[in-house]
Amino acid sequence: MISDYNRALVAQISKPLSQLPLMAVDLEMTGLDCQFDQILSIGLIPIHNGLLQVAKSQHLLVSIDGSVGDSATIHGILDNQLTQAVSAKQAMAWFLEQSKGHVLVAHHAPLDLCFLKTEIQRCYGQTMQFVAIDTMAVEKKRLLRQHDVIKEGTLRLDACRQRYGLPVYTAHNAAVDALACGELLLAQMAGIAGNDELSLFDLLG
Repeated sequence: MISDYNRALVAQISKPLSQLPLMAVDLEMTGLDCQFDQILSIGLIPIHNGLLQVAKSQHLLVSIDGSVGDSATIHGILDNQLTQAVSAKQAMAWFLEQSKGHVLVAHHAPLDLCFLKTEIQRCYGQTMQFVAIDTMAVEKKRLLRQHDVIKEGTLRLDACRQRYGLPVYTAHNAAVDALACGELLLAQMAGIAGNDELSLFDLLG
C-alpha cells in the first residue's frame, strides 16, 4: 500500500503546479502531541487543475482509545459521535487510498503530518514520508519578504485568509478547515505567480 502510494506520487510530482493533483487535508486531534494524542477526524478536498473539487470533499470520524475529554471544547466532537467511527487502521488505509497520487496541502503541515506518520507507523510498522505544501510556511515567507512584523496570531488560518479577502467560515470541522486551507493556497498561488508558471518547489521549504 505504501509503495503504491509513493509510486503514484513520483509519477505526478514533476508536473507544473497548476496541473499537479493536490489534496487539502485537515485533522482534528485530542491534543497536539503526536506521540500521545489521537486523530479524531480527517477532512479531505482535492484540488485538480487549480480548482477545488468541492463535490468530492470528504470527512471521516476515527475511533479512539478512551474519551475525547476536555479537547471537545476545541473541536466539538463528542464521545457519542464516535460510536460509528472507523478504526485508526481503517482510517489510515482510507487516507492513503484517497490521497494517492496527490501532493498534500495543510496549514501548519508538520503537525498534521506528524500525526499521520505516527499512526501509519503504529498500524503498518513502516515509516512514511509525505510531500506537502504548508500554507502557513508559504504565508510566513511572503510576510517576511515584505518585511512585515509577524505578531502572535498573524499566521492562524483565519488571519491568513482575511489578508486575501476570503470569507470566515462559522462551521468548524476537519472538512471545512481543509476547504479553507485549499482556498488559501489558491489565493497564495495567484499572488505569487503573477504571469509565471509555478512549480511545486516554489512553495516548498
